[in-house]
Amino acid sequence: MEQSPLAGRTALVTGASRGIGAATARALAGAGARVALVARGRVALEAVASDLPHEPVVIGADLVDRDAPATVVHRALDALGGIDILVNNAAAAARLATVDTDAAVIDELLAVNVRAPLLLIGALVPSMIDRGSGSIVNLSSVSGLVGTPRRAAYAASKGALDAATRSLAIELGPSGIRVNSVAPGVVDTALWAKNKAIPGVVEGIERQTPLRRWATPADIADVVVFLASDAARFITGETISVDGGMARTLDLYGGAV
Repeated sequence: MEQSPLAGRTALVTGASRGIGAATARALAGAGARVALVARGRVALEAVASDLPHEPVVIGADLVDRDAPATVVHRALDALGGIDILVNNAAAAARLATVDTDAAVIDELLAVNVRAPLLLIGALVPSMIDRGSGSIVNLSSVSGLVGTPRRAAYAASKGALDAATRSLAIELGPSGIRVNSVAPGVVDTALWAKNKAIPGVVEGIERQTPLRRWATPADIADVVVFLASDAARFITGETISVDGGMARTLDLYGGAV
């Protein structure tokens, strides 16, 4: 019988109560990993964890709090004994014109999207170094790769996370730790429900996507599992777009033949 690709490994997933984070927790557990799930909403976390095998661990935390990352890592290491995989998925988002973007919005975006991942990595890396290996996957966005309207602050935070990924890959590679980013495009989650109700939005996104559909959370989660596994053992420092080709193509004719 073929062994699961992540059998015997442990993973920590932030923002795991819904959407991409919940799908990633399920995919990692399905691949054999024991998963610690982190988010603010403990009830929602418990609901996701209830369906997972391998004795999942639930950790309630608000990563806006500057002390939360260290506490999360301490609790996860205490529960799991060690962590092989870190998935920095928790994120704050804002779609605002720059003239309407105040300091509080920028501070929250940077706190959740940049500061928290770096602090989580900093707190966790010593144990990964002791184990001689590890895989860190940061959830970025196509907004960090291409221009998207009314998302300057959000795009800046995601671009910063991609830049950190490249620097961390160089810094941690000699210790056997790989660091990569996954940049989703438009994903069919509850966060897009309001926009999907606007006439023409669904069709417009599909026209801009060569594969002519929206991503599902599972589409993103499967790539995270790949990067966490030995199948990606010689991949580090990369930002992989999982967007159906949206960020790398331009249809000048709007799909017309």
